[in-house]
Amino acid sequence: MDACIEQRIDSPLKKGFIVALAFLLTSSTLTAAGESVGKLLGDESDGSRATPLHLIPLFAEDENGEKGEQIEPDVGFPMPFSTRFTCGDCHSYKIIGEGWHFNYIDPNVVPGRPGEPWIYFDSKLGIQIPLSYRPWLGTFRPDDIGLSVFQFTKIFGRHMPGGGPGEVESDDIDDIGRQFVSGKLEINCLACHNAHYGQDMGGDGGYAVQVTRENFRWAATASCEFADVTGSAAKMLETYDPFMPDPDERDAPRVTYQKEEFNENDEVLFQIIREMPDDRCYYCHSDLYYCRAEETEKWISDEDVHLTAGLKCVDCHRNGIDHNIIRGYEQEAGISLNPLAATSSCEGCHLPKGEGEPQAGRLGAPVPTHPGIPPIHFDKLSCTACHSGPWPVSETVLTKTSRAHRLGTPNVNKAEEALPHIVSPVFAKQSGISVAYMGRLLVMEGGKISPYKVMWPAYWGTLENDSVTPVEVGIVEKVVGGVFADLEFPATGDWPEITKEKIAEALMILGDKAVYVAGGVLYKIDNSGELVEEVGHIAAAPYMWPIAHNVRPAAQSLGVRRCEDCHSTDAPFFFGEVAVDSPVALERPSKKKMVEFQDINPFYAWVFAFSFVFRPWLKVIALACSAVLAGVLLLYALKALGCVARFLVEKE
Repeated sequence: MDACIEQRIDSPLKKGFIVALAFLLTSSTLTAAGESVGKLLGDESDGSRATPLHLIPLFAEDENGEKGEQIEPDVGFPMPFSTRFTCGDCHSYKIIGEGWHFNYIDPNVVPGRPGEPWIYFDSKLGIQIPLSYRPWLGTFRPDDIGLSVFQFTKIFGRHMPGGGPGEVESDDIDDIGRQFVSGKLEINCLACHNAHYGQDMGGDGGYAVQVTRENFRWAATASCEFADVTGSAAKMLETYDPFMPDPDERDAPRVTYQKEEFNENDEVLFQIIREMPDDRCYYCHSDLYYCRAEETEKWISDEDVHLTAGLKCVDCHRNGIDHNIIRGYEQEAGISLNPLAATSSCEGCHLPKGEGEPQAGRLGAPVPTHPGIPPIHFDKLSCTACHSGPWPVSETVLTKTSRAHRLGTPNVNKAEEALPHIVSPVFAKQSGISVAYMGRLLVMEGGKISPYKVMWPAYWGTLENDSVTPVEVGIVEKVVGGVFADLEFPATGDWPEITKEKIAEALMILGDKAVYVAGGVLYKIDNSGELVEEVGHIAAAPYMWPIAHNVRPAAQSLGVRRCEDCHSTDAPFFFGEVAVDSPVALERPSKKKMVEFQDINPFYAWVFAFSFVFRPWLKVIALACSAVLAGVLLLYALKALGCVARFLVEKE
């Protein structure tokens, strides 16, 4: 990123360049894929809205990574079926693998708006750090902290639909043997498209558990309703051969198929649907805001207004065979090839724009009128600022997400204070949307205030030319693990009581350039051997990603009661407190004002808000003055009328 040249996109010509660039990158990939396999049966619809029957044979992968034999449930040690070769008979697996949920390891893919990162955390080492293979500012690549693709998949694959790093050939000498035993984590088509109630993603023997056991090859099979998987590849030596299983090896992965689910041709009937139910999305995309003590109870909170109106997640987040799913943010149409991107954002659905065929009101979306709201609000605020996320209160609340906190998986820590710590809602100014290409960084303008989730990174690093590089976790474990060994670690999974003395001791061992980043502060040892703190260093900045859901109805939007919902001297929108999370015990009460994230002078914001105290008086005074002026005008109008009448009488 340092080598990139920043360029603002402020003209249709430049925006057109981005679209053309994205088209060339994507179309060349799709063309190459199409030339290699051609269009398959399921790649193109004939126009029928009916769901095709999926009574199909199952195929395994062989020891050479090619299509193996058809699965027969009666054999002694059947292999798990491969989605690449089972589903890939009718659907272009390679093209699907280039979709948004799988292409994040490809450096040529436009990263788009920064989204939720994967968060690696370890309370015993004082670490919570945002990771992403996409070049989102503020995140680090997993290999920056020493995580290979295999290790990354084992930790985070529980909430991945497969593909991506799960199918990368590991070049780590320690992982090559392990990957042969575990296999690759193929795209689990069933995770989204299997409508059967028995689809098991987070059960005791389901998909998530299989991933943690390194049963990557078996995970998709274990998730479906007609197969069970036991054993653990993680317990096997690197010399174990899964294609020639040892009957005496009790801990080896084993598949048991329900024979009654197979017909006489050994075919299985899948309950496959095009438009997956919301529950499939919720497994990876649930949020929990601790606004109230009982917030974990689902019956207390409401769903997104779109869902209660009868829509499904995929009604807005659509994709074709390329799985280029719409994310739905305002600037997406400038960098996406999905033809519905422009009309699937908030404005695209609700507001009439452009010429030609009218697009507003898609899916029954009402066209809002926003009576009485000054137009400047629509230049300064995103739609989500007023309509999305929890209602803001005096202080941000701890927030959990499926991907960060393993929601929906066995033995999850349900304590409110469990790491990683995410706070929300934070109303902050958007950053630009970046597009990196051939050493250049092009940035589409942001600038609107939106609600965000925020995490404050905490990690050990080395400082070089004012840039901080994380220290690999393995090194941190050897050094910091020993220094922190005598700390007490809360059963809730919260931070321990880390003191500055402990930080200084660890930094001295790590070396001269060693630093510790936590709570917006960079800690380092100066030339005299003293611990110094640098507040506001860019490496200690919080990572933020937008809140889009749940969307509240108009009657529950900010400003629906009065302007004072936002414009008062204690309104959370500007003056709410943002908790600054830190594992350093003495820094934990630290807080910032919301306005500090909005690029607005705090004094100006307070004075402007204070003026609303007098606005009712000003309205009364203005009406009174208007009445006086109207009386004066009426009086002089009557006098003028009298003069005209006298003139006409005298003239006669």
